[in-house]
Amino acid sequence: MNINVFLYITIGGLFLLAGWLGYTEWRLKKLFRGKKASDLEDVLQFLGNDLKNLQTNQKETEDYLKEVEERLKKSLKKVGIVRYNPYGETAGSNQSFSIAFLDELGNGAVISGLYVRDNIKVYAKPIREYKSDYTLSEEENEAIWKTKQKTI
Repeated sequence: MNINVFLYITIGGLFLLAGWLGYTEWRLKKLFRGKKASDLEDVLQFLGNDLKNLQTNQKETEDYLKEVEERLKKSLKKVGIVRYNPYGETAGSNQSFSIAFLDELGNGAVISGLYVRDNIKVYAKPIREYKSDYTLSEEENEAIWKTKQKTI
């Protein structure tokens, strides 16, 4: 009777070992699935290469985003407009205007249009850091001030 019990225990142990071996092999096949690898070392090497590629791509993306941020600072984003009557109450209404187009750094241009009954005169002045080398009118300064107050 002791031999029968020992035999049953041994056979049960073999089934457990066979099941464990099958489970382990299934997990390894799952790990190697989609890879052209014959062993774990090859899989780890593939994963290492993938990680290096990801790090390279991340660095390239970060550099590109920094470049884009710098370019965005230089894009015209702020607009300030002032309408007015340059001749007081004597002629017309608020048909004249000054518009400032600036970037985040205060660079751009201010354009003014002076309306008279039969024509309009348009002037453009460059702006660097919210200032111009040309004399600015009160309305042009106000248009620049409006852009300076805007937050992005």
